Amino acid sequence: MDTRPIGVFDSGLGGLTAVRQLRRVLPGEDIVYFGDTGRVPYGSRGRDIIVQYARQDIRFLLQQDVKFIIAACGTVSSTYPPEEAARLPVPFTGVVGATARAAVDATRNRKIGIIGTAATVRSGSYAAIIRDMMPDVQIFARACPMFVPLVENGYFNDGNPVTKLIIAEYLQELKDAGVDTLILGCTHYPLLKKMIGDFMGDEVHLVDSGKVTAQAAAAALDDLGLLNGKKTGGTARYFVSDTPDNFDELAHTFLGEYAGGTVERIAIETY
Repeated sequence: MDTRPIGVFDSGLGGLTAVRQLRRVLPGEDIVYFGDTGRVPYGSRGRDIIVQYARQDIRFLLQQDVKFIIAACGTVSSTYPPEEAARLPVPFTGVVGATARAAVDATRNRKIGIIGTAATVRSGSYAAIIRDMMPDVQIFARACPMFVPLVENGYFNDGNPVTKLIIAEYLQELKDAGVDTLILGCTHYPLLKKMIGDFMGDEVHLVDSGKVTAQAAAAALDDLGLLNGKKTGGTARYFVSDTPDNFDELAHTFLGEYAGGTVERIAIETY
């Protein structure tokens, strides 16, 4: 048993979709979350800057004495060097591996769509893992750079006309290609899941990277003997790099029934 908290980080608040699922599957575990709201989005940055930000985020979480780190961010998961992750003093996981496996399991016609930030799509990380498991797959990837700022600014209410237009602009090509499985390759995107699903149609299976990653992390913590043994009573502490003024309102939408917990601003650039 290990009573230390689980560390989760993202470029902004999107990673809270993974926290929600973690709290659902591991209700007794404590969680420390960092959202880099002052520097969101990461997806439009160059590789060196993304890695620099990831290192600072990880150093902050390590100072919170976490036992396991989840990069609930498709951009970091696609960019942070795996050999560096392997040298960390605690286990580390991103969102790509488990999400890619879930997509392969779900597809029927072997046509898989991937949407993510520009950096995620440019990296080819999802496509590489999927092709290893399913060599004859057809992959259709699309960068959706406007989705993260839309979510961070609250434009995810069902039917929002601006968001609907942008969804159609980004996803028409994937719909025309006939994909039957679509990876939501950023943990912000589940907030748009209803509108994306309405556009793509009922026959397209949407893979929620936050949900899949939380389930995989829970299994890994169990396998490693790192669970604290409690079935209830887990707490969550939240840290952001910009003003936390609107955190409560947005966090309630991201976290639902698991909303609540302290939120504090930190100077991430000092880590």
